Amino acid sequence: MHILIYLVHFLRDMRSQKLRTLLTLFGIIWGTSAVVLLLAFGKGLQAQNEKSMHGLGEGIVILWGGKTSKPYKGFGVGRWIGLREEDAFLLKREISQIGGISPEYSHWDAALRYKRSNLLKNVVGIYPSFGELRNIYAQPGGRFIDQMDLERRKRVVFIGNRLKEELFGKERAVGKHIIIDNIPFLVVGVMKEKSQDSSYNGRDRDKAFIPATTFATTYGEKYLNDIVFKPKDARNVESVKEKVYQVMGKRYKFDPKDKEALSMWDTTEMEKFLTYFFLAFRAFLAIIGAFTLIVGGIGVSNIMHVVVEERTKEIGIKMSLGAKKRHILFQFIFETLVITFIGGGIGFLFSLLVVKVFPLFKLGEYVGTPQISFSLTLVAIGILGVIGLFSGYFPAKRAANLDPVQALKF
Repeated sequence: MHILIYLVHFLRDMRSQKLRTLLTLFGIIWGTSAVVLLLAFGKGLQAQNEKSMHGLGEGIVILWGGKTSKPYKGFGVGRWIGLREEDAFLLKREISQIGGISPEYSHWDAALRYKRSNLLKNVVGIYPSFGELRNIYAQPGGRFIDQMDLERRKRVVFIGNRLKEELFGKERAVGKHIIIDNIPFLVVGVMKEKSQDSSYNGRDRDKAFIPATTFATTYGEKYLNDIVFKPKDARNVESVKEKVYQVMGKRYKFDPKDKEALSMWDTTEMEKFLTYFFLAFRAFLAIIGAFTLIVGGIGVSNIMHVVVEERTKEIGIKMSLGAKKRHILFQFIFETLVITFIGGGIGFLFSLLVVKVFPLFKLGEYVGTPQISFSLTLVAIGILGVIGLFSGYFPAKRAANLDPVQALKF
């Protein structure tokens, strides 16, 4: 019954202050939308960056040969360390913490031909494990390079999705032959499209992948371009890298502390950086949105002060008839919370509409797709509740502390 009476008073006051109420509601709506949308777009941008980063591979390390910079056991500086296929087997055998590993050959400007299409592209020789390490998967109806291809030195090729479009257009590629440097290769698969913003030899969508054994016999290569490996546990990546230097230093006679002898790209370092960066970025967005919402809360507080002024005589009558301070206090806090949560509800619905409509603009590849999560909703509700409570408390306290006699004279 008390709440019903409070609602009646609330509606009466709002009708008498239509313009001020609408402006106050707009402040809350704008503030709520700012909090929700900023956090939603921040989360979407983080998810898109992680997705693009994992297009290169998740938790992998790329290893290249380098030049020694320290003398070691009679050997001078400046010796070139060239990696070979057997180095990958050695690392896998000696370092139990390594999960997947694959040698990678690379041949730039290979001539690819299909009918009238002629292209110069990068052809790489890899092992079957390379696909999983680099998040390269086949479209339905095709497959990646497998172990039998490797053992039998088959002339098969797996091509990137954009390379497929350039060679075949709308025509089906799997099962057709393409000519690579005057040698026919059977297309066994086309890469499923993926987001990738990092690379070391170009995007995978533009490459042709053949078995490493076929590559070695075709081009007569002895040295690898690089070795890709992934620790079983990402937390052990530093330990694994140190052991790589020790194993390779023993094999090629260089100081294991010579970091110039080998070069490594540890993608987990980039992941850690992005994790901390977006944590700070989203916190910054949340602070901006919260301050915007506080401005709306100030507007609510102002209108409640006006309401107290206009209802001073009514408050005096209630208190003279036996109304307690807590009743007056609760009434005005209740009305403040109603205004706050009506504005917050409208603001949240508006944010939800923006999030639903945004994918239609096809901008997800650049800024990600905004995501409103359950935790995000709780944060917004919590901020609204705190602001509503503080906005209403001081006008309500002022009303509750009025002297009944003085209030009746107003």
